[in-house]
Amino acid sequence: MPFTVLTGRTVAFLAAPHGVQQDELTTPWQGVAEAGGTPRLVSTRPGHLQAFRHLDRADTFPVDEVAAGADPAAYDALVLPGGVANPDELRLDRAAVAFVHRLAAAGRPVGVISHGAWTLIEADAVRGRTLTSWPSVRTDLVNAGAAWVDEPVHVCRDGPGVLVSARGPAELPVFTETLVTEFAHTRPVRGPRPPWPVAHEAAPSRHAPGE
Repeated sequence: MPFTVLTGRTVAFLAAPHGVQQDELTTPWQGVAEAGGTPRLVSTRPGHLQAFRHLDRADTFPVDEVAAGADPAAYDALVLPGGVANPDELRLDRAAVAFVHRLAAAGRPVGVISHGAWTLIEADAVRGRTLTSWPSVRTDLVNAGAAWVDEPVHVCRDGPGVLVSARGPAELPVFTETLVTEFAHTRPVRGPRPPWPVAHEAAPSRHAPGE
């Protein structure tokens, strides 16, 4: 990953209490933290969320903030991990959908992988955009007004903010590198944009597996 600074930026990782694919949460989380950003886990309930590796329970992670009380204006960017059950639950939660809609409408950069696009669809944040996703989500995206491409990672700038999408777990390294690079090019909510690129010290992730 290139030396990219996210210092001064706070990134929301939105996931449901159950069903998020663990590596789709932890890999970009670690990338944001190592680039100097502040990742925060937002969910629909307080406490801990249960991550999964495919159909098997994996680790639990502490929730930093509940979507119903979260202020979208406090976040510089949004990441939507996948897992089938995770976005399916999120799109039924009105507060989570509103949180995503407000961030996307405000032009905050968004990173989404695999089935995570379901939440963007529910938030009416894909109309006129071009995305990739897990292949089974293709029809849902097209029906919602998006253009779908079969690419490992796609960057769309045809909208209020940049949208970085990826097909699935196999693309996590390039997805993480791309979203960190794109997030670094956007102006933070608070203060001037720091210089880019410069070297930085890696920051350890609070959400390491097994925590």
